[in-house]
Amino acid sequence: MGFMRIVASDEVLGTFIPIIVYWLYAALIVSMEKSFPKYKIRSAEEQDKRNHLVSKGTVIKGVVLQQVLQALTATLLYILTNRDDDAAASMTTSTTGQNDDGDDGIGPMIMMLATTMVQFLIAMVVMDTWQYFVHRYMHENKFLYKHIHSQHHRLVAPYAYAALYNHPLEGLLVDTMGGAVSFLLSGMSPRTSIFFFSFATIKAVDDHSGVCNFPWHPFHVLFRNNSLYHDVHHQLSGTKFNFSQPFFVFWDRILGTYHMPSSAEDELNKEAKSK
Repeated sequence: MGFMRIVASDEVLGTFIPIIVYWLYAALIVSMEKSFPKYKIRSAEEQDKRNHLVSKGTVIKGVVLQQVLQALTATLLYILTNRDDDAAASMTTSTTGQNDDGDDGIGPMIMMLATTMVQFLIAMVVMDTWQYFVHRYMHENKFLYKHIHSQHHRLVAPYAYAALYNHPLEGLLVDTMGGAVSFLLSGMSPRTSIFFFSFATIKAVDDHSGVCNFPWHPFHVLFRNNSLYHDVHHQLSGTKFNFSQPFFVFWDRILGTYHMPSSAEDELNKEAKSK
């Protein structure tokens, strides 16, 4: 039983579930591309042509390395913080309708949900802030761009499972550290982090998917920072714009680096309708 508790602990789940979610959601996107090719920003042939600098095998190896480093960092973070997770008591309340004293559990459940929502929002803002400034600096510093960040930009036409294809140092500074700071400043528990980092992972994969205008897609409806927005950044003409990731665009708007030409979006709509 002790071994099973360790295997199923919130810390272990928070480390490995986002990795599993990454590959499952990427596989879903690939399946969608094959079933509904008209919603791809570019055809598979054009995508391969534009990404001639790096093979898909190399991308997969790079992503796996990135995820190993993230798992090690997450494990270390959970060990160092060792936060108490009172979610188990809340789960008992939500399933029985009562707390340990036999009182109505609706109030505590609402409070738990409200707290989780606030922690999600704080973590989203913190992650966006961290990633915007570190990401932008890697573009503006010629040494860092040439030797580190340019690896990610070998993908001129990004695709789903390449979302985490980065230089290992960039992965540590931008993604892993950004996640760690978000976790710490939001005050979320390891159990809450399972859901937050899974959500952030799905968003990052979707932003690199190269799929746009899919009907009723929540990310494209709710977020201006989406696959089309990030695709602009990956083009040679867009590397000075759209540094925000993965949720909002407010830093780009505030600091004048937002660039979403309506003509590009209109043209994409025309192409989607004509296919």
